Amino acid sequence: MNRDWIATARTLSEALPYLQRYTGAVVVVKFGGNAMGDEKAMADFARDIVLMRQVGMNPVVVHGGGPMINELLARLGIKSDWVRGKRVTDQATVEVVEMVLSGLVNKRIVQAINDQGGRAVGISGKDDDMMVCEPDDPELGFVGKPVEMNVQVLRDLYNAGIIPVVAPVATGINDNETFNVNGDTAAGAIAGALKADRLLLLTDVAGVKNPAGEVVTQMSPDEVRGMIADGTIAGGMIPKAETALKALEEGVRAVVILDGRVPNACLLELFTDHGAGSLIRSTEPRLKPRTR
Repeated sequence: MNRDWIATARTLSEALPYLQRYTGAVVVVKFGGNAMGDEKAMADFARDIVLMRQVGMNPVVVHGGGPMINELLARLGIKSDWVRGKRVTDQATVEVVEMVLSGLVNKRIVQAINDQGGRAVGISGKDDDMMVCEPDDPELGFVGKPVEMNVQVLRDLYNAGIIPVVAPVATGINDNETFNVNGDTAAGAIAGALKADRLLLLTDVAGVKNPAGEVVTQMSPDEVRGMIADGTIAGGMIPKAETALKALEEGVRAVVILDGRVPNACLLELFTDHGAGSLIRSTEPRLKPRTR
């Protein structure tokens, strides 16, 4: 008998406790980075999400789209100003951001999931007033900080068997305001409001590394704070780590910062002993099936 078939059967068998553990679980997945521009990587990601749904999980996808925004701004000749490394988002820029995120990028991901046999629907933080923001920093213009979350629309979708795909564009407290929200921030706010079982932040790095350059596979919130304070966590990893800490405070069971470049990263993390990144949690793991 073909050894690959035997290995596949064994893999499925070993996944049983994890499949039981995650039945009915809400898992928010932040999708971004280089995988978004690569057709094969997009299809692989979509297949993973459809498989998660097929085995009884409730995945919610939140995406970014920075490179595509930069590309369209350049094509339209809209110049960006920067303050402390962050883009100032004026009225013209926020219109482009909404076009790219809610239009091009969102529908591309929806289409990829549908092509793999799933049922996906794309929305933004504006739909049903799901994400209401105020300015994060007045100097940055229409860059939003979520202050009110109304996530019932997401529950309605996944309870109907649909995978929500969310663009991080939000409404403001005043009429006709549009805010651009950092993708990680949006995913963290959605996971917190849903009290998600897992928040998976897919990145272009292997995870959180210690001073020796090794990936730390498991951390407590206090350890993460210590690593931010002593500079071990630096640069672009700081906002991801802070998003993780805030999500845990809001009731998310665990957050994983993982390498989205690894094939089947989400499945590796959820359904194997190995895992695929840095897991941050304040509670003990639970592998027993949920009580009925």
